[in-house]
Amino acid sequence: MGEEESMFSAVKVFSETKARERADLGAKITSWIKAEKPEIVDKVVRQSSDNAFHCLSFVFFYNPKK
Repeated sequence: MGEEESMFSAVKVFSETKARERADLGAKITSWIKAEKPEIVDKVVRQSSDNAFHCLSFVFFYNPKK
């Protein structure tokens, strides 16, 4: 993160390897945002794969609602 970006005090990770659960990640993330109303400072999205599995991960750096 650049110097001009805000600091964060918490990290939330959403990660799934099964196709059905990966398809539901968007709804899980949306529900979390609506419920917690975090101040999201930065995010990272990663996909990794091997011969048998595909993993999709979303990492949110945030400040909890005050």
